[in-house]
Amino acid sequence: MAYKGSYEPKNKAKYLGNVENVTYRSSWEREVMRFLDENEDVVEWGSEELAIPYDNPVRGGRSKYFPDFIIKTKDGVIKVVEVKPAKQTVQPEKPARRTKKYIEEVATWAINSEKWKAAKEVCVKNGLIFEIWTEETLKSMGLLKASYGTKEKQKMISETKKPKMKPMVKRKPRPRPTRRS
Repeated sequence: MAYKGSYEPKNKAKYLGNVENVTYRSSWEREVMRFLDENEDVVEWGSEELAIPYDNPVRGGRSKYFPDFIIKTKDGVIKVVEVKPAKQTVQPEKPARRTKKYIEEVATWAINSEKWKAAKEVCVKNGLIFEIWTEETLKSMGLLKASYGTKEKQKMISETKKPKMKPMVKRKPRPRPTRRS
């Protein structure tokens, strides 16, 4: 999902913030930007335009969280939205042995939990709605097509032609050097 770039809104008047500096950090965020920009029910939207302070559980001290989107619709509803893979929205299961990957996942989960807790508190105080949009949310909105995990994609991948490989040439093993005393 690592994917970064600049987005130029077609409806610049709808964008909250600097229209010259709209950055997406994933292809999912880019698709949401297109959706918000072109959706007639969206009156205003912004990307990473809201700063929410939170206590960082890994580094310690206060940090700022910039949710992916703030969206205002025609009916006056204002949503604060974070776009994340579903895997990052649940606490990782503890494996048999603690790997570096597991420790990183736990740290990510701890930070995200604190960010979302702070965002929910700010939203409740200000009459806003906080939502986390995962790949399932984006699929249900029609913003994502089938993912690589689906049977259709797996079938497509397995049906692609694989390059023919040359047979390996067996070589004689090199003699080991003898040790001199």
